[in-house]
Amino acid sequence: MARSESNIPRGMSRRHFMRHLSTGAMTLPALQFINNLNAHAADIKKNQKSCILLWLGGGPPTIDMWDLKPGSKNGGELSPIATTGDMQISEALPKTAQQMKHLSLIRSMSTREADHGRGRYYMHTAYVPNPTVVHPTFGSVVSKELGEQRPNLEIPAFISIGGGSEGPGFLGMANAAFNVDSSGNIRNAGGGGWAKSRLNNRLSMLNVVESNFIKSGRGGLPQDHADVYHKAVSLMTTQQLAAFKVNDEPEQIREAYGNDGFGRGCLLARRLVESGVPFVEVNSGGWDLHMGVFDALRDQRLPALDQGLAALTADLADRGLLEHTVIVCMGEFGRTPRINQNVGRDHWAASWSAVIGGGGLTGGITVGATDKDGIGIEGKSYLPGDLWATVSQALGIPLDIVYTTKRKRPMKIANGGKPIAELIG
Repeated sequence: MARSESNIPRGMSRRHFMRHLSTGAMTLPALQFINNLNAHAADIKKNQKSCILLWLGGGPPTIDMWDLKPGSKNGGELSPIATTGDMQISEALPKTAQQMKHLSLIRSMSTREADHGRGRYYMHTAYVPNPTVVHPTFGSVVSKELGEQRPNLEIPAFISIGGGSEGPGFLGMANAAFNVDSSGNIRNAGGGGWAKSRLNNRLSMLNVVESNFIKSGRGGLPQDHADVYHKAVSLMTTQQLAAFKVNDEPEQIREAYGNDGFGRGCLLARRLVESGVPFVEVNSGGWDLHMGVFDALRDQRLPALDQGLAALTADLADRGLLEHTVIVCMGEFGRTPRINQNVGRDHWAASWSAVIGGGGLTGGITVGATDKDGIGIEGKSYLPGDLWATVSQALGIPLDIVYTTKRKRPMKIANGGKPIAELIG
């Protein structure tokens, strides 16, 4: 039976995690989790690849950001400026312009999904929505493929900051995003109020019951449930929780990222990948600019994006982490080249841009192009699967992996997309 949209699990909130654990503590198990208290920070940093997705929800006007059209009737009010890469970008992104040697632009993204929900799903999963199957968001794919290779990681392998991601689909809740706000505070995650011996006894009881339930052959859900409990316990007791304490950063660093939700989210993302988390999504909303697009870009949206993206890129580079961390910055589609009667731009999926860099990918270049008015693609266009296939290759995730859904349907990673050759070093 097809699942309705309301039944699709989109992520694990702290409440979801803690509700599971509290229920279990009243009835059951026990894990010998105390042995996991050591963070093994040095091991976590070995040979670790990560991805940070900066999600611009609403559909950013990339024609005013990454692919400006001076001299065209569609050009708008913003002008292009030079960068440290082989491209020009918006004058309202001066700090990012200084980091473009590390980043590249895909200027020929093109889909047919100009609806917010469908476009968001497509860009997160590489598959168009289908009522017969729920595909995993790419963070869940990375969680499964890389998270399981990191036994010393005691915090979730997929963390979404400042908003939820898409759901884990057929990969199950064990690979869902763990949602936190940009402050990094996780209430009740310290386990205060529970005596350690009492909690151990209850967890031992739960372990016995769950083990028998899993052995009874009732499908994958009991194992998923057990995995969620185990992660909750690890989250409550690990020293790696320090990664969420974004306010421990020196004031100078916090100011560099920006004193707003997006800036704090970018700083938190850096701390999380530094701790070994393989996929982090940072959410920025407010990009659905049907009116007053230029004032909104100049005064609100672009200054915050500029400061957060530039600080994140520079900080990762300075710490030697950028070579191992892929940055992707995009939304669900672009916006119309034509400026409407409300001085806004409407939805447009036919020709738009995404930003990608780090992880050993080539920086400072543009891939693909639009025509002089930004209406159509000139040459090759790219789909979400091509973008995520490029990320997969950079992260060392084999592209020939094929999942089998609960209905026994084969599903290729990144929907069989091909890595973008110009970006692969």
